[in-house]
Amino acid sequence: MTRSDEAAAFFLAVYNAVREIPPGKVTTYGHIAKLVGTPQRPRQVGVCLKHLPHDAEARHNHDNVPWQRVINSKGIISPRSQPSGARNQAAALEAEGVEVSTGSLGELSVDFSLYGWFPRSLPSEADELDDDDDSEDVEDER
Repeated sequence: MTRSDEAAAFFLAVYNAVREIPPGKVTTYGHIAKLVGTPQRPRQVGVCLKHLPHDAEARHNHDNVPWQRVINSKGIISPRSQPSGARNQAAALEAEGVEVSTGSLGELSVDFSLYGWFPRSLPSEADELDDDDDSEDVEDER
């Protein structure tokens, strides 16, 4: 597998994993990396989402991959180069019913105990879904 094929496979795995995050839930870059078998690559998950196409004709795009549901391990929406980027992500989450709080330094955060999604494996890969896996052990899973 050439390097570009490997990168394309990783992007595809990340996009497919993010598509499984239920509406009204959030997870971390690190947890997506873990779910796709590369726990050492949370930053690359962020790169994948940064490069998610806006073009509706693309197989994976901003309309069908819920990028807004992925935040950092502290429960904070990561700052962007564009000041409106984090606010846009917060608005998209709020539209799904996720409460986004603003901290004293202006950081936008989400409470993992209420909205966290940390399954041990992707629902598409599980033989049997166990509702208890959805948000247990939040501290250990990040």
